[in-house]
Amino acid sequence: MAGVRFQRGNHVVADLDKALTFYRDVLGFDVTYILPPNPDSYSYPVFAIPLEAVMRFCVLSTEAQARVMALTEVKNTPLPAVPHPRRSAIVLEIDDPDAVIAGARALGLNVYDETVLRTNDGRIGREIGIVDFDDNLVVIYKIMGDAT
Repeated sequence: MAGVRFQRGNHVVADLDKALTFYRDVLGFDVTYILPPNPDSYSYPVFAIPLEAVMRFCVLSTEAQARVMALTEVKNTPLPAVPHPRRSAIVLEIDDPDAVIAGARALGLNVYDETVLRTNDGRIGREIGIVDFDDNLVVIYKIMGDAT
C-alpha cells in the first residue's frame, strides 16, 4: 500500500525493568531510548490510561530494524487483565528459538507447546507462543526449510 510504513508495535507493561529482562535479555532487542514520564503524552487518551498513572516509554530496536518495538510502562494504576481470546501479538523470526525458550522459562514465563509451522509457500518451521509478565503474547518462529 503506497504511503504506509509500519513503525512499531507496542505492549503496555506494569514494570519496564522487569519487562526488559525478557524483551532485551532473552529476545535480544536493543534499548534505543527510554523517555521519562510525560503528563501530556498522547498515550493517555489513545490507550485509555487514567491521568493519575505515571508512564515511561521505551523504544526497542534490532540489528535489522530500528525502533520496531515499544514498551509503555504504566505505574500508579492497576492494569486490568488482558481479555481472552487475546486480540494481538507480536511475531518474531528468531535465529535460536531454543535459547529464547530456555530464557523465557528461566524467567517463569508461560511457554506454549511448540508446533510445526507450515507457511503458505510450503516452507516448514517451528512456532512457539510465549506470554510475557503482563500477559502480552509473543509468537516466535524459525523456518527450517522447504516441505520437500
